[in-house]
Amino acid sequence: MSACRYRVMVVDDDPALLRLLSMRLSAVGYEVAAVESGEKAIAQIPTFQPHLVITDLRMDGMDGMTLFDQIHRRSPALPVIILTAHGSIPDAVDATSRGVFGYLTKPFDSKDLLDQVTRALRVTGEQQTRSEESTVAEWRQGIVTRSPLMEDLLGQARLVASSGASVFIHGQSGTGKELLAQAIHRASPRAAGEFVAVNCSAIPEALFESEFFGHAKGSFTGAVREHKGLFQAAQGGTLFLDEIGDMPMSFQVKLLRALQERAVRPVGSTSSVPVDVRIISATHRDLDELRKSGTFREDLYYRLNVVTLEIPSLVERREDIPLLANHVLRNLGDAERKGVKGFAPDAMEVLLSAPWPGNVRQLYNVVEQAVAFTTTSLIPASLVQRALRDEIDEEMPAFADARSRFEREYLTQLLQITSGNVSQAARIAKRNRTEFYKLLHKHHLNPSQFKGARAPG
Repeated sequence: MSACRYRVMVVDDDPALLRLLSMRLSAVGYEVAAVESGEKAIAQIPTFQPHLVITDLRMDGMDGMTLFDQIHRRSPALPVIILTAHGSIPDAVDATSRGVFGYLTKPFDSKDLLDQVTRALRVTGEQQTRSEESTVAEWRQGIVTRSPLMEDLLGQARLVASSGASVFIHGQSGTGKELLAQAIHRASPRAAGEFVAVNCSAIPEALFESEFFGHAKGSFTGAVREHKGLFQAAQGGTLFLDEIGDMPMSFQVKLLRALQERAVRPVGSTSSVPVDVRIISATHRDLDELRKSGTFREDLYYRLNVVTLEIPSLVERREDIPLLANHVLRNLGDAERKGVKGFAPDAMEVLLSAPWPGNVRQLYNVVEQAVAFTTTSLIPASLVQRALRDEIDEEMPAFADARSRFEREYLTQLLQITSGNVSQAARIAKRNRTEFYKLLHKHHLNPSQFKGARAPG
């Protein structure tokens, strides 16, 4: 997390302590506003727009809890950390039960201060406001992120968009593969054409040819009119084939011929129709393994897999969770109607630490359910936990998927801990380097992406 993107307001009527706090926070890159009273803090918050407020508990005039109460009424999701003398710890503990994010006893350790600040800023989710969202390039609208992994992926997507190459997107279910495909389409020379998406797992095998190539009137029972098919619907634009790994072998050879000849022959017709479409395909399955096992044609595999983009799971981009959760909240009509303004800090911590087998799609469902049941302006942790339990009950993963997910998360954690040092990670895992590299390749993990990474904690 880049500290320089965050604004911290420090409030204390002790000039020496105020100066010390400002120096320590500024030294690690935070933008700091040092304010000597609660009254001045209230006046400056609208213009400074802090992501976090740190205030002394005992001050002349407005004390820390009164300041917190006023902040909480105006900005209920803005975290507040209280500074307190040792004798006032019971008051500070009581304050946390009222919604204060945390407290530090004076004299405090610099590491404890920075750890508390880091934790508080992780739950803000306020780095991308609605006005800032509107400035995001139009081609990537709808993709909410501050993750370096996602930004790198979007950079690759922007480059490949200008070419005519077929793109294959690999990623777990619910990661937003169709959103990325739409972004590539909007950034491409075909942006004025149609973007047509189809889920291959939802089409009965007997209907693939008709759905993709169309059919002539009367070509089979029920064909009461001419149907153009998906290729002709996407003429001049982009055809997105989601879950391509579920396409039956019987249709794969026909799809390959259509791509090679740039023409389709509708069912029941004697003539072919020229088509000009770009193909973007995606799946959560390991297409390479399907190719090796003979359930996916090798020639079609190479035709579709000209450029591969790997979309990260939500667990790999946890820094996006506050942004995504608040984005969903802002766009839910129920939240606006009920006056729901955000998540309690402990609720956001639950979101940040959840396993998210269903990725972004699951996060949307959890937020929507929490909003449906909340009766307060801040969603409490209990409702988030309840929604997560319901999601897990409804979406219990298959054993193979659960094992694969565990392997990937375990390897990712090892690489984070060792900053991408494969030899060290292999020793911790008690595996030889060759075997460890095979595991990394299997899960599409690149050790160089973890160089200089800080261990999670």
